[in-house]
Amino acid sequence: MRHGKWVAIAALSMLAAACGGGSGSDAAPEEFPTEEIRVLVPYTAGGPTDLAARTMGASMEQRLGQPVLVENLPGAAGSVAMNELISSEPDGYTLKLIAAPSTVVTPLIQDVAYGPEDFQTIGVITQIPSMLAVGAGSPFADGAAFFDAARQRPGELTVGTPGATTSQAIELRRLANLYGVQVTVVPFNGNAELIQAILGGTVDAVMINVSQDVREQIDAGAFRPLAISTAERVDYLPDTPTLVELGFPELTYSTSIFGLGAPVGTPPEIIAELEATMRDALADDSVRQQLDEAYVPDEFIGAQEFRAILDEIVEVYGPVAQELRAG
Repeated sequence: MRHGKWVAIAALSMLAAACGGGSGSDAAPEEFPTEEIRVLVPYTAGGPTDLAARTMGASMEQRLGQPVLVENLPGAAGSVAMNELISSEPDGYTLKLIAAPSTVVTPLIQDVAYGPEDFQTIGVITQIPSMLAVGAGSPFADGAAFFDAARQRPGELTVGTPGATTSQAIELRRLANLYGVQVTVVPFNGNAELIQAILGGTVDAVMINVSQDVREQIDAGAFRPLAISTAERVDYLPDTPTLVELGFPELTYSTSIFGLGAPVGTPPEIIAELEATMRDALADDSVRQQLDEAYVPDEFIGAQEFRAILDEIVEVYGPVAQELRAG
């Protein structure tokens, strides 16, 4: 697919002008981009997600021929950055890192000024699955032993999650609702706290993103992985069974997905141009290595597929989100 600048058909522009032409998102721009592009990141600078956004931004800048500036706007479970996005002109010059499931689940649980319908998807950058893990000194040798104990002692085993309403916490609630296996969820503020909790024996297990910092703990022998959230096993943890294999076929939605989105009303030509630029970037071996090949999808996930994934998450997590909102 082509990348760089795209040029609108002059005849269409002339026809629009002759008819009184639209303005804003209704009028096809003559070329894009002609100025810098902002990418809003709902996290502080320096973390793995921020670095992924910056890697993609640098690659897009090279391909589009205009600066791509990453702007960190953390706060309010991503609402600060999302409010900035939806208040921006739908012209392709303000984009946002879309972190799923949180971006579409937060509006189901909290009163925010936006919903899943208020942004357009462009494409996925990385996917990071979740993992159930214990410390090296845990009495649970494998996932089967852990879940057997959870069945025999409902609510006694504690599992740390990176937040009270994260996908990991929701999946553990679904574990109880769908399969009758009840554990006590203990929310923490992100991976750093979770790592300390499991190393210090504060909780029996953690349900955590398998990001690079967690893989380092596994490699060092400090963490023992019991199960992974993907539908199939992953290459970097070949001996770790999936939750599906352990008898929980519905628990496949806690993989964190990071991609780009734009305000609703962004012209389809611009969405297509940005999508093609992301596709080209993720076909570049050097970009994939910077992002960590383990987390880059084998096949590019574009705008329509990304939206379909988010729609499915909303449908599956909706009932649990209502429980959390009520409770």
